[in-house]
Amino acid sequence: MAAALAGSAAAAEEAPISPADLRADLRLAVETIEQNHPDLAHSVSKAELERAARRIERQLDRPMTRTEAWSALAQLNPVLAGGHLFIGLPDWRQESARTLAEGGAFFPFEVSIDAHGAVRIASALGGGPTPYAGRRIRRIDGRDAGQVVRTLSARVHGDTPAFRSALLAQRWWLYYAKLYGAPAAFELDLAGGGHLRVAASRERPALLQDEASFERTFRCEVGPRGAVLTAGSFAWPDKARYLAFTQDCFARIAAAGADRLVVDLRRNGGGDDDYWREGLLLYIAGRPYRHGSHYIKRVLQPRAPGEVAGQLVSGEIESETPPQPAEALRFKGQVYVLVGPQTYSSAVLFSNVVQDYGFGRVAGVGGAVRTRQSGAVQSLRLSKTGLVLFYPRFVLDRPSGAARPAYVEPDLPIADDPLDQRAAVDVLLKRTASVTGGPRAPISGA
Repeated sequence: MAAALAGSAAAAEEAPISPADLRADLRLAVETIEQNHPDLAHSVSKAELERAARRIERQLDRPMTRTEAWSALAQLNPVLAGGHLFIGLPDWRQESARTLAEGGAFFPFEVSIDAHGAVRIASALGGGPTPYAGRRIRRIDGRDAGQVVRTLSARVHGDTPAFRSALLAQRWWLYYAKLYGAPAAFELDLAGGGHLRVAASRERPALLQDEASFERTFRCEVGPRGAVLTAGSFAWPDKARYLAFTQDCFARIAAAGADRLVVDLRRNGGGDDDYWREGLLLYIAGRPYRHGSHYIKRVLQPRAPGEVAGQLVSGEIESETPPQPAEALRFKGQVYVLVGPQTYSSAVLFSNVVQDYGFGRVAGVGGAVRTRQSGAVQSLRLSKTGLVLFYPRFVLDRPSGAARPAYVEPDLPIADDPLDQRAAVDVLLKRTASVTGGPRAPISGA
């Protein structure tokens, strides 16, 4: 049965899709976005979206496989400029795992991409060591690596080029296979000299390993310089296990008498706000807080008196979450939230709350993601191609209501080292070693 299902999935992938059906799915995607996004100008103007759609439509002049259709239609993604607004591949995680299980392989390295579009080897695929770590790739199978980055980036979603570069680096193995295939071996030319012929790798990419492992997603370290709580997601399916983990971490912090806490959210793409309310701010918040201020939402299913499907509703969040002064594990020391280009959605809401209410300071890399976040992501399977359109139902302003800065801006800028994830944490702990006292004053308006 499993083989039959895999065969039917492969057949669907390779079945040609007519130009008329391709154009129909493109138009459906654009109309769905225009009709349902609560504030399209948050990401893109309608005129710019229509221009991009017409440009792509001209390319839909021949039958295409699903992968080819994605390559064409996904050119909307950078134009849409949103982490919650894009055309994606269906079931790509399961498909990738199946590829490996059936003897397939991927690009043999995890990579990083800098602000200039240079691609460097970060590790072996899956995170293992390699003597080529840090080396810049000049050419891949005869193709200029810079041009490969530009070609792949033209299909990636996200708020900004920095966001999209981080996402592309994380999924390089996937995007490269979709655009250029997965040969048995890769020919690489490295900057500074050196030609490599490297077999494709059957190791599970680091992203897939991380998402499948609680221990890789959540970590708590308590040492003489302070505590580091890494939360790689606010969407773990076993919420009780997550809450038990954070409670245990704060118990260890209290037992050690640590006076500094780093909450590392650099790999956290979001999830459920309750995860940080109950798992983090329960132990940190010193006064009532809101998770946002002004909102605008699209009514999909009426749930309140007077609501009509399709209606736009705006308002102000009035309710506040009270602190828990009686919480025995409450942390009263210095709090630092470490962010980066992959910090998104609910993780940004947490960062906003911490910054606006003075519960701590935000550190790391900024300028990549909006502080005004969208959410309640909806999905639509495009019937002709099988691709999936994602779009949000609401847009939410930060608690202070401030429109500037438009992008997350840390109080303490700290660069990341793509070869050493621990480096930014060590820099932060060293830089703040002499800081004493409790949380800072909140921003006016929060």
